Amino acid sequence: MDTPDPHLLGPGLLPTPFTADEIRDATGSGKVIRLLLEGPDGPLGEHVNRFSETDAEGATLDRWDAEDPKAVVSSRVTWAELQGHAAFDAGTTSVSTVSLSSPLGELTCRKYDTEDGVFWFSIAHPGMPVLYESDGMRTTVLSIEPEGTA
Repeated sequence: MDTPDPHLLGPGLLPTPFTADEIRDATGSGKVIRLLLEGPDGPLGEHVNRFSETDAEGATLDRWDAEDPKAVVSSRVTWAELQGHAAFDAGTTSVSTVSLSSPLGELTCRKYDTEDGVFWFSIAHPGMPVLYESDGMRTTVLSIEPEGTA
C-alpha cells in the first residue's frame, strides 16, 4: 500500500513546498521573522512575526509593525494551516526552481506563479515565502532569527 505524499493536500492541488512537520521542525521552540512591506510607491514599513508556545500541533503567532512593538496581534496557528497557505491550484499555477538574491543571501527557491501573485519559498527555510508579490504589493523576509531576539 502506498503512503500518501504529505506535500499533497487534496485533489487538483500542487504539492506544497514543505510539509506541516517540516515547518514545525524549522520553527523549533520559536523564531522571529522580520519582513519589509512595499507598495507601488515604495517601502511601507517593517513588520515582525514571532512564534512562541510551540507544540506538536502549532504555535502562537504574534505579529506587529516594527514601529509599534506594543500593538501585538496574537493568534493560534497550526502547522497544517501554515502548510495549507502554500496549497496552490494545479490548473492555474506554474512551479519552477530558481535562484533568488535576497537579504538572506543567495537562495534556491521553489517559485509558484499563481493567479493571485508570485511566491518564492526558500528550500533552506521551511515556512512562509521569503518573497511574495501580489496586487502591487511586495513582502520580503529580511531576517529569520532564533526565538528571544526580537
